[in-house]
Amino acid sequence: MIRQSISFTEPNDEWLKKQIESKEYSSKSELVNDLIRQVRKQQAQIDWIRAKLEKAEEGGFTTDSKEGILSQSKNLLNG
Repeated sequence: MIRQSISFTEPNDEWLKKQIESKEYSSKSELVNDLIRQVRKQQAQIDWIRAKLEKAEEGGFTTDSKEGILSQSKNLLNG
């Protein structure tokens, strides 16, 4: 694992400390890594939706139903 030093604003540091005190996480590193994983997962979903929209704009219409698109999106989000 790569070791890095980062700085937090006081409100963010207090929030991190509260998460650790509540036993949600054992360390700031664990919490920050989990937050990054969540954002990466969200970004993957945004990229997927953006690609679908671009394809739809280029092609005119999609043959996928609203329910199908929603289902695919939820599956992507849930990993």
